[in-house]
Amino acid sequence: MRVGLLTGGGDVPGLNAAIRAVVKRGEGEHGHSIIGFRNGWKGVVDGDVMPLTRQHIRNVLPVGGTLLGTARYHPHADDGGLDAALATLEAERIEALICIGGDGTLHAASRIAEAGVKIVGIPKTIDNDVWGTDASIGFDTAVSIATEAIDRVHTTAESHNRVMVVEVMGRHAGWIAVTSGIAGGAELVLAPEEPFDIDRVERFLKHRHRAHASFSILVVAEGAVPAEGTSMHYETQVGKFGEIVAGAIGERLKVEIERRTGFDTRVTVLGHTQRGGTPTAADRILASRFGVAAIDAVDAGTSGVMTALRGERVELVPIPEIAGKVKYVPEDLLRVARALA
Repeated sequence: MRVGLLTGGGDVPGLNAAIRAVVKRGEGEHGHSIIGFRNGWKGVVDGDVMPLTRQHIRNVLPVGGTLLGTARYHPHADDGGLDAALATLEAERIEALICIGGDGTLHAASRIAEAGVKIVGIPKTIDNDVWGTDASIGFDTAVSIATEAIDRVHTTAESHNRVMVVEVMGRHAGWIAVTSGIAGGAELVLAPEEPFDIDRVERFLKHRHRAHASFSILVVAEGAVPAEGTSMHYETQVGKFGEIVAGAIGERLKVEIERRTGFDTRVTVLGHTQRGGTPTAADRILASRFGVAAIDAVDAGTSGVMTALRGERVELVPIPEIAGKVKYVPEDLLRVARALA
């Protein structure tokens, strides 16, 4: 078979491990030809292809990013995009397509599948918000990076008697904020799942600094917002492509905390450092497992499914069941973050 492969949406550490697994298993075990599309769905629409063989995947396991390139582009949202994508797949004689991406990439995959193309998805996102899987490629590395950053700001916060606001990614779900906050020992964690009350934040910081500490660490997800009816009014700042403006909520919290408490407050915005660098062992293993499961599913003739981690097992779940859904941080994990304040 000629099997297409693409990586779409934002890059994450571990993508190359997934590509490597698809190629090694697909070419070596099943005898398939793997055809890569550069820059995600944009490459499918433009017909930008490259063959993927063993020589292309040598030494890529520890490398971040994606050797195929990626783009935030969805053919179903572009006039004529779906037709162009289908024309390319026909011209390249692609018999099945493996799509590695987050909710946007997988939603596009579901639209392509409706046209009769055999599709298998692999979930990746540092936000860990893809429904139906316990973990997505890239999340473990992002949490490790955020936790290390929190560890580092602890010492400078304590040395200077400061409040340190650490802003991490997380548009709709606060997985990075909550898990890194717990792991890094943050005093407060603000996540999109629980709109915050700035008055309670103020009281907590004043009590903590008056009672037993001279510094505090506050971790905030970029998509966190104040609760309606509270004394802080804030609207999420977005860019021209709908992306949240990095640093906006962090800077606003800095101003509010300094004004309300008088404490010297600084902001660290981790931004795209969470996406870059060497993937952790956990992400390399997860990506490899997903890659093998995806190409095995293709070989078996399975279509319209996504690889998913369920407990310790990798399973296949129907893409229509997960399309358009967001996996939020569960209450029990939010409760742990609150309990450790």
